[in-house]
Amino acid sequence: MRKLTYFIATTVDGFIGAPDGDGDFFYSHLDAEFVGHLTAEYPETISAQGRAHLGIADAAPKRFDAVIMGRNTYEPGLKAGMTSPYGHLPEQYVVSRSLTTPPDPQVRLISGDLAAEVRELKARDGLGIWLCGGADLATQLIDEIDEIIVKTYPVFAGTGMPMSRAGFDVRHLELTGVKTFGGGQIVSTYAVSRS
Repeated sequence: MRKLTYFIATTVDGFIGAPDGDGDFFYSHLDAEFVGHLTAEYPETISAQGRAHLGIADAAPKRFDAVIMGRNTYEPGLKAGMTSPYGHLPEQYVVSRSLTTPPDPQVRLISGDLAAEVRELKARDGLGIWLCGGADLATQLIDEIDEIIVKTYPVFAGTGMPMSRAGFDVRHLELTGVKTFGGGQIVSTYAVSRS
């Protein structure tokens, strides 16, 4: 069975974006060591445009062969003309009730029962499924997430978009890996405990 992994960038105080959702400030905290790690370990999570820039356009997926993103996560790339931001992945899904036709033939829309759709995707053969964002999707899929990989950047935002909008309910996690970088970034991997 495939795992659903919430792979997300966050500030030290747990925000994945500014109050309006913009996460561009994370890009000012990328150093060669950290980018090298992401390129080597998670090449499929880098957009097609970024992969071309880094010289890894043909790198095979290592962990994920599907990505799920919300309309707000998809929209900035779409406005910049990137209709298929992760075209190197066999499956790209955008969750939207307002889009009725996919802007690209490689993109599939999910507009119905999201949790049921994800359970069906998890039952298929393949690599993992990357939950790209954002907070509303993480909230809707909180009980379907199997793993959380948090890329913590050395910034404190004070306010912004949280990792999830799920109400208070303690969910136990098992720390399965930690990697630190000279630029102050930390990548922490957690398995979701179902017991």
